Amino acid sequence: MSLKLKIRLSILTMLVLLLGLGGYTFFSLQRLEGGARGIQRANFRSVEYGEQMLRALEALQDQPTARSPLQQLRRALTREAANITEPGELELVDTLTQQLADYQRLVDDRAPATAQVAQLHRLRAATHRMMRLNARSFNRQTDQAAALARSSRRTVLALLLLSTAVGLSLVVRLPRAVLRPLRRLRADVEDVASPGPATQVAIGKNDEVGAVALALNRAFGYMQDQRSVTRAALATERSRLESLIEHLDEGLLLLDPDRTVLLANPVARELLGREAAALVGRRAEDLSQETELLHQLFRPLLEQEAVRAGDTPAPITLTLSRPDGETAYYQLTLNHIVSRNRETGRTEFVGHILSLRNVSDFKKLDEVKSNYLATISHELKTPLASIKLSLMLLQDARTDAEERQRLADGIGDETQRLLGMVGQLLAVSRLDAGAEIQFDVQPIPLRDIVRYAVETVRPQLEDRELHLRLEIPQNLPAARADLEKTTWVLINLLANAIRYSPRGADLCVQATERNGQLEIGVQDCGPGIAAEHHERIFQRFSEVPGGGSGHKGGSGLGLSISREFIEAQGGRLWVESEPAQGSRFVFTLPGTGAA
Repeated sequence: MSLKLKIRLSILTMLVLLLGLGGYTFFSLQRLEGGARGIQRANFRSVEYGEQMLRALEALQDQPTARSPLQQLRRALTREAANITEPGELELVDTLTQQLADYQRLVDDRAPATAQVAQLHRLRAATHRMMRLNARSFNRQTDQAAALARSSRRTVLALLLLSTAVGLSLVVRLPRAVLRPLRRLRADVEDVASPGPATQVAIGKNDEVGAVALALNRAFGYMQDQRSVTRAALATERSRLESLIEHLDEGLLLLDPDRTVLLANPVARELLGREAAALVGRRAEDLSQETELLHQLFRPLLEQEAVRAGDTPAPITLTLSRPDGETAYYQLTLNHIVSRNRETGRTEFVGHILSLRNVSDFKKLDEVKSNYLATISHELKTPLASIKLSLMLLQDARTDAEERQRLADGIGDETQRLLGMVGQLLAVSRLDAGAEIQFDVQPIPLRDIVRYAVETVRPQLEDRELHLRLEIPQNLPAARADLEKTTWVLINLLANAIRYSPRGADLCVQATERNGQLEIGVQDCGPGIAAEHHERIFQRFSEVPGGGSGHKGGSGLGLSISREFIEAQGGRLWVESEPAQGSRFVFTLPGTGAA
């Protein structure tokens, strides 16, 4: 017999016993409940009606002609007549009805009081007989219900004892029937897994355990066939891992829990100026005493009193001098290696990893940013000094009117220049801080954007004698854009074109519609931009290269902010340019017909 069938039969047996016990108990309780309801309906109510009749008779004895007790008596007798359940009860009710009618006739005929009282005594006697009849029936049915309860209790106790005996038998026999072959199977598997001659599991019976044993034998045979293949693959993977570590572009030192160096890849050996034999197998405490560089390298590890998985220190920066004389910056990171032991189920500490990452490029970027701040400070200082000097001259009474107008114009130009630089700085600070810049996107005719931008830069065009050509079709749909910020982008592109174009050159602003997108381009006659700089010029603190001398540089932020403004509105901004061929900056905006 299979284990599945044994378990099913055991569960089915317990289920049958439980259903039998529950069903018998349910029907017994239902019978008792029905008997109790019958007693209450048949006898208890009749006794209750009798008591009501007796109270009415007592009231009539005191006041034979009172109408209320007589109505109460008649009402109770009517209810009793509708609740006749016992033999002889109908005759008693008929007698009571006849006697009540006789009493009513005596009252109507105004018979002597003695006759009325005698009739009341007869009514009381008949009522007592009716109540005694129902009381005897009530006691008889109560005794029957008690007998039924005793019989049901004995039967339920017998079924409960039988279920308990069967359940205990199943509790003892079923685990033994299931676990005994499993224990034998486990012992056989341990024999096969341990070093020894056993190579197969014995198959005892043709059941589930036997099927498992047969599957294990097939698995063991396959594992033996794959063992040699696995060993070769493991050796290959180990060689590959060593190769990866050897070719990492970061310096890597691997130490065991005792802080002994197990591995140092070529980058680390080159940075430390040591051969592998001078590092591998030596403790960090000993190596840190040899040179200042090694002391700095192992200091985060040696300064820790207790090594735990959550105690990884923050990275530090090491400064190294290259043979070519340049200074290189490396970020030192200490990581503790933990591994989960599958046998014990615990996490164990197995060593440390010291990595050296070259962060020279990031350091240079930080220096570029610092230089930019110094430059922008100088750029702010120069117009402020000019404004201050112009104000001093304006306050001088000897300055004539023409000179005052020229000074006022100069102050306006310098103020506009300051406002532009401050606006760019504020936009950059909001973008860097992650603050959301609000956009008022609505349908705007493209001609309005171009007109506002051209009017703003017109004094610059006239000053440099540049010719601006507009190619804006009349049938262009409106653009879905923020008027202020889109105009700012176009002004910035026009300002760059003016700055890098020679005096008297031609500029062009073109607009077309393509696939529901409006495309606006600004073409200049500047020196052009090499392809490798097309993306770099849109980064922060980068200026358009190839400007040459004579071109006043900008803040290096305009194109970066412009791209972010355009992309936030669902468009793109890019450049099409080649050296000595001029540049064309193009951006797109969604049209009103776009989905």
